[in-house]
Amino acid sequence: MTPAGRRIVAAAEELFYQRGITAVGVDLIAEHSGVTKRTLYNQFGSKDQLVAVYLAERDRRWRALVRDTVDASATPAEAVTAPFEALRIWSAANTRGCAFINALAELPDTAHPAHRVAAEQKRWLLDLFGELAAAAGCPDPAALALQLLVLHEGALATQPLPVDTLAEATGLARTLVRSCSL
Repeated sequence: MTPAGRRIVAAAEELFYQRGITAVGVDLIAEHSGVTKRTLYNQFGSKDQLVAVYLAERDRRWRALVRDTVDASATPAEAVTAPFEALRIWSAANTRGCAFINALAELPDTAHPAHRVAAEQKRWLLDLFGELAAAAGCPDPAALALQLLVLHEGALATQPLPVDTLAEATGLARTLVRSCSL
């Protein structure tokens, strides 16, 4: 990606995350990134593609954090709940909730390229929970994975509330993992 492309993505990320995807136009992104609209379109082709790139970049960073947190786990059972610890770290700098949940709400058309990126991020997390549960010896890793995803996403969706739902979700996740007779 060119330097101008990186500036565009950085400006788009800040604006889309803080104001919402549909509330932000390409004029504002171009202005904030110091490029012309023509440069923006030359780099990304459309706002829809730019939104997909913005989400893909966030997804890349999120997955790296989750993988690092999983890799730092002391035991396979601890690794199963590592994405909750990653979420605690991530949420410290991302206080407006989940960009992927926000995108899915704003972009309900399943054919939209950004909708596909956001939905794939959720499928990836479900699959990861399943892989980690299987590696830890859970007898029904798919069922545990779905339960953990529901807890994880619930913690994300309730992040703006004045209660620590992430701590509660993490505790419940650990209880579920222990109950699997690992």
